[in-house]
Amino acid sequence: MHEQDAQYNMQQGGKVTEPQSKPPIRVKMKIGEVEFEIECQEDQLQPTVDKILSTVTQKLKETQLITERTQPPARAETCKNIIQKLWEEGWFSTPKGLNDVHSEMARKGYHYDRTAVAHALIDLVKENVLTREGPPRRYQYAQKRPPP
Repeated sequence: MHEQDAQYNMQQGGKVTEPQSKPPIRVKMKIGEVEFEIECQEDQLQPTVDKILSTVTQKLKETQLITERTQPPARAETCKNIIQKLWEEGWFSTPKGLNDVHSEMARKGYHYDRTAVAHALIDLVKENVLTREGPPRRYQYAQKRPPP
């Protein structure tokens, strides 16, 4: 309050009062991975938010250009193709059971249903890639011919 206003108020018999200040406004915001909190007066809020948003979006654009990673191509592998790759690696040089094949595929990150693995193994037996030995439900699969 100006000194002249205070003197005028005293002459008029009024009280000298300071203008009541409003409590500050507190705002929390999150943009992407960036989180921030603003505390300011109501009349300062909009310009402050605008300034922060422009700064944060500019920084995010810059970091996205730097940290932008190329995604590996999606693996659209069929169960049969994965088993063929195991054959090409010579994995079937010793006989393996359905359990062994299923576990090895899971270890490599391919999680197929056991029945799908069994069907793919049968297909490869029919194509003369693998052979199977042993009693039913306990077949052992091995390479019929070595990989090229």
